[in-house]
Amino acid sequence: MDHAATHLVRAAVTAPSVHNTQPWLFTRREGELDLYADPSRRLRLTDPDGREQLISCGAALFNVRLAMRRLGFAPVLRSFPDPRDPSRLAHIGWGPHARPGTETSLMYRSMRQRRTHRGPFQPFPLSRQLVGELRAQARAEGAELRTMESVHARRHLAELVRTAEAIDRDDPGRVAELLHWTRAAHGGCPDGVPLDACTTDPDGTGLAGRDFLRLMSAPPAAPTVSWPPGTGLVVLLTTRHDTREDWLRAGQALQRVLLHATTRWTAAAFHTQPLEIPWLRAQLRTALALGDFPQLILRLGHTTRGRTIPRRPVDAVLTAG
Repeated sequence: MDHAATHLVRAAVTAPSVHNTQPWLFTRREGELDLYADPSRRLRLTDPDGREQLISCGAALFNVRLAMRRLGFAPVLRSFPDPRDPSRLAHIGWGPHARPGTETSLMYRSMRQRRTHRGPFQPFPLSRQLVGELRAQARAEGAELRTMESVHARRHLAELVRTAEAIDRDDPGRVAELLHWTRAAHGGCPDGVPLDACTTDPDGTGLAGRDFLRLMSAPPAAPTVSWPPGTGLVVLLTTRHDTREDWLRAGQALQRVLLHATTRWTAAAFHTQPLEIPWLRAQLRTALALGDFPQLILRLGHTTRGRTIPRRPVDAVLTAG
């Protein structure tokens, strides 16, 4: 089972995470796995409550479940199995044999093909069939994927993102935290965001992006009436409640959506800045999330395959219990 645990964690580490912090740890216990959040990798200013950290860990957890299914076993999942240890996020065990379906195999293969996108997409809209499929994938994990299609909704969201990004660019602590996780293009670090993955204008789409390169001397411009064609489809991923269980659930829903999108040659860009500032997140919830709790803001669209982002080796995140 040691080989099996290594196989599962090798799948887990391909998951997306905020600033590519990869904030997960796994412990092997008699052939099964426990998932923990690594407190040393939480963003103290950007993510003081650990919400984005748990979303990241949830994405890794979905990959473990998917890898188990690909091996022909139904995963047995217990979230937060020990009330005395809040850092223990999940226990994943082996269930009965279950033949993997075609969708499982396609999504499993897409784990290593998925890339986070930064910048404009190709100007081809997503089909309504695909949008419906992505909504269904989110609902299968207990979340909702809400599309921002009206002019009013898009402009309101763009203004919230712009406001948050302006705050971030003007806050020395947040700037320092972002720079801490920004890496030289060929520095060999197994985490963080490489500079050569951020080569486009952060303000070149309808939603302001993070300024990893510190290129912008001014805050993002106010949204224009026209919506740049490379923006893609803008969506919110929401949950009904806002507990730690919901954050972990949102991460699993996110990864399920991203992997299904990847099988359809579709990528995602993240714009979560207003969700990291409580008063802006509250505004967004009231105005655009229909009372649900917004967990992620994404742009979805078609693009060429992006840059491979470094990953920590399995032995850095997997220990014996």
